[in-house]
Amino acid sequence: MAPKATILSADEIRRGLTRIAHEIVERNKGAHDLAIIGVHTRGIPIAARLAAKLSELEGVEIPTGMLDITLYRDDLSEVAHQPIIRETHVPFDIARRRVILVDDVLYTGRTVRAALDALIDLGRPLGIQLAVLIDRGHRELPIRADYVGKNLPTAKSEVVKVKLQETDGVDIVELWDLEDVK
Repeated sequence: MAPKATILSADEIRRGLTRIAHEIVERNKGAHDLAIIGVHTRGIPIAARLAAKLSELEGVEIPTGMLDITLYRDDLSEVAHQPIIRETHVPFDIARRRVILVDDVLYTGRTVRAALDALIDLGRPLGIQLAVLIDRGHRELPIRADYVGKNLPTAKSEVVKVKLQETDGVDIVELWDLEDVK
């Protein structure tokens, strides 16, 4: 099986993340009290790339963390009988920071809702902003991203697959038919 389309190449992913980094700096008037937290799985390498780009732009180290939302999901019983719990690692106090929450694809908004619940359990940040590589629409909750690499209107019968060098050995975003990925 082959994807319906390639949505973003490696260069387009890089350019999109660079643009997001510039937007973050502009909106926040710098990066001095920012922190970036990626949602497992592909939000983590995207968060690391954004932090590196922000550090390069602003000359400050950006604290990064990773967030597991498994136990916060509203569909936990549907996901697996024995869900895999991954590490949440946020080695800094979020109470004195503006947190940029990072994920690969924004779809229904349920993952972000779970991530917000998990994040608030860690403390009360100065603010939370959302950055995603792809926004594919079809929201079920009133959630929107502050920073988007690419808006991609999709059908519910389609699947967006983000592949990253760190997790998949290649940087590419593809669009698939749901029947082809089962």
